[in-house]
Amino acid sequence: MDTRQLRTLLAIIQHNSFSRAAETVHVTPSAVSQQVRALEAELGVTIFERATRPPALTAQGAQVVEMARDMLRREEEARTVLSGSGLEGVLVIGSVRTSALRVLPRAISRMRLAFPRLKVNLRLANSATLIEDVSAGRLDAAVVAENLAIRPQIRWRPFLHEPLWLIAPAAMAAPTVHAILAAQPYLRFCAQVPLASLIDAELSRMGAAPQVIAELDSISAIMSCVTEGMGVSVVPDVALSEPGAEALVRLPFGTPQIRRQIGLVDRVPSNRGVIIDQFHDLLAASSGAYGIRREPS
Repeated sequence: MDTRQLRTLLAIIQHNSFSRAAETVHVTPSAVSQQVRALEAELGVTIFERATRPPALTAQGAQVVEMARDMLRREEEARTVLSGSGLEGVLVIGSVRTSALRVLPRAISRMRLAFPRLKVNLRLANSATLIEDVSAGRLDAAVVAENLAIRPQIRWRPFLHEPLWLIAPAAMAAPTVHAILAAQPYLRFCAQVPLASLIDAELSRMGAAPQVIAELDSISAIMSCVTEGMGVSVVPDVALSEPGAEALVRLPFGTPQIRRQIGLVDRVPSNRGVIIDQFHDLLAASSGAYGIRREPS
């Protein structure tokens, strides 16, 4: 497959025009059409519905576009690896929103200082989407929670092992976790958040059945509601850096105190392995006392 055809296809998508794509890739409009037809013939698909103006992508065409982006990115990665240490170019990282609170920005900042020729692109999504994007090659690596179904070609390595805390406004405080949960309204993480199952399992083990008044999908939302006095909740240590957290009462959650792990997933093998290892090291270092060093490969 000729990568020039793939670049031409992406130029068409970028400009939504065959003629403007021709200007971008420095060929004639007829040559653009010929390249698209050749690509369609080679793949045995119809990329554009030509009855519309401008031509619209077919469902198969959209898949070809994703394939083209992935192949060209891999080509760029290969050139980088073969020409040097691989500690340059673009690293595309995904993350759950939790880690974006504190650890991730710190690690990315350190990465930029250590490797000034490396550009980091960050995308936020839920864990399941991030795993899919790493598997498909749309991301080099992603920061996700544990206890997910990791595919055979995907590696998960923890870098953070942080404790969970019951938090409450001072007016709702009591001597024990059980007493607070029995008396106060409870703000729960919604089921789509991986942390929810970890917390719910411990609540069940404790025999606690708090009165749930709301289900929320982010740590920031939980913290805002608790600081406003709506109720109590259970959050990971990273949440204690949120504004207003210093005024809240906190008690260790679980006996022994429950901890959750966050880790970095990437494909194996990967031609970005060196830089991904470096990124894991920086994530662990940025996690302070709760950081987990990776095992040597």
